[in-house]
Amino acid sequence: MIVAFSIAGTPDDSGSYAESVAEVVRIVRDSGLPSETNAMFTNLEGEWDEVMAVVKQCVDAMTAHSPRVSLVVKADIRPGHTGMLESKVRSVEERLGDG
Repeated sequence: MIVAFSIAGTPDDSGSYAESVAEVVRIVRDSGLPSETNAMFTNLEGEWDEVMAVVKQCVDAMTAHSPRVSLVVKADIRPGHTGMLESKVRSVEERLGDG
């Protein structure tokens, strides 16, 4: 499965979310699961239990710094398929003639 999630807490004194988001991205990267981060979401690929365990770790980390946490999650649940994080994009790029 692929999960795209966005998490935010309360901004720091300068109005930035960067420090707490960096901590979340560090958790994702340390998980060892295939992932990518863009300006709006972090995409994470793996089995349900392992992906959701990482998302929970991220929520717990954000909650430690913020009294309120916003979490948006979108999932593509496709049992038996792996490597979809790259192959879905590659499929579109091939159709565009860029891949």
